[in-house]
Amino acid sequence: MNATFQDVIFDPQLIRRYDVNGPRYTSYPTADRFVEAFDADAYRLWLGKRTVGGISRPLSLYVHIPFCNTICYYCACNKIITKDHGRSGRYLKYLGKELALQSSYLEGSHDVVQLHWGGGTPTFLSHEEMRQLMGSIREHFRLLPNGEYSIEVDPRKVDEATVALLGELGFNRMSLGVQDFDLDVQEAVNRVQTVEETETVLRAARANGFKSISVDLIYGLPRQNVISFNRTLEEVIRLSPDRLSIYNYAHLPGLFKPQRRIHESDLPSADAKLQILQLAIRRLTESGYVYIGMDHFAKPDDELSVAQRQGRLHRNFQGYSTHAECDMMSFGISSISMVGPSYCQNAKTLDEYYDRLDNGVLPVYRGIELTPDDLLRRSIIQALMCHFEVSIEALEVAHLIDFKRYFADEIADLREMEKGGLLRLDDKWISVQPRGRMLVRAIAMVFDRYLRADRERARYSKVI
Repeated sequence: MNATFQDVIFDPQLIRRYDVNGPRYTSYPTADRFVEAFDADAYRLWLGKRTVGGISRPLSLYVHIPFCNTICYYCACNKIITKDHGRSGRYLKYLGKELALQSSYLEGSHDVVQLHWGGGTPTFLSHEEMRQLMGSIREHFRLLPNGEYSIEVDPRKVDEATVALLGELGFNRMSLGVQDFDLDVQEAVNRVQTVEETETVLRAARANGFKSISVDLIYGLPRQNVISFNRTLEEVIRLSPDRLSIYNYAHLPGLFKPQRRIHESDLPSADAKLQILQLAIRRLTESGYVYIGMDHFAKPDDELSVAQRQGRLHRNFQGYSTHAECDMMSFGISSISMVGPSYCQNAKTLDEYYDRLDNGVLPVYRGIELTPDDLLRRSIIQALMCHFEVSIEALEVAHLIDFKRYFADEIADLREMEKGGLLRLDDKWISVQPRGRMLVRAIAMVFDRYLRADRERARYSKVI
């Protein structure tokens, strides 16, 4: 299903009604449902079971580099602010240990079709450290030709030589953090970044053969308004990235200390945020971008758009992806792996991470093994988030259930949403309607058994 602006109806009244706190569903069950009873031994077991049934799924790798030179006040990532580059040298040594340890337990193929370095700021690493890390990865895994190898880049810290090195190392996709080009907004969040810095990196990426370049924006930042964000959008559209993400800033100073430096009085009102979002959707779709879902846009010929049209789109911890069939192995502090019907997360602090690896133990501190019910609900949530529709017949065949009986309570909630015009429900399909596409997270929440069991949603960000 290919969404155009005509397929996305922006209904402020409906959005206000359903704009509740909710998960982003990069996984289901969500990470806050992981338990410490799922430990290193449980993860090791699933790494060793990958070939059960004679099937070995291809691999996706994620490497978390937590270091940043400076602090961005809006940031909610797990990062370490430092100018001491000696700390990254030690961290790389332990990443090497973890790569060796995880791969030693891995049953089946070590072939990789997707790799992502995230952070923090992966380009905090020196050129030599980047070579070292990629060398460690290639020592234990085989990066297949034509794979999707991406890295997050801070344009303020990267020059053309670094971009050339990234291309040489095998990266072919890049995500550029921008957030907003307005100087007043940038000063309020402690991230001053010129259009020229961003354009230099983007042009260098194209010159070095990068296949897809993505730009990240945030709406709802302090001192932001419709007029200023329109200027940012004009610059971004001129730069013409292949993909765009426009994230909602969630102000949670109780959870994220850096956000305490943002003055709440500087934040745009709820109505202003909606106007900014509406403007962004209109400007981008009028410029030819396809609305993929949630907060993502892509050019019609980008792999994400093609995958959505062909029914192959998937969602994981890095957002939307074209690789649905992968097991994901992740490395570094706080990173989350998905192998078979399981998720697990690494220790969140350097001390814990180093200590476990020094003892020859995988640095897993919590996780979950999915039940048949989890797998069923995950497949529904994935279909809603990626394709805006669910085939009831396909679910019944794949999971051996009677949909009406199994989801009687959920159907009652869906009928209420149907009255509001968010979706259409019949015997064969759940179809998200144009009015409901901006609220697909709220629709997905209907199928979240954990949320139904406890209605306390304060830990999540707003849907819009």
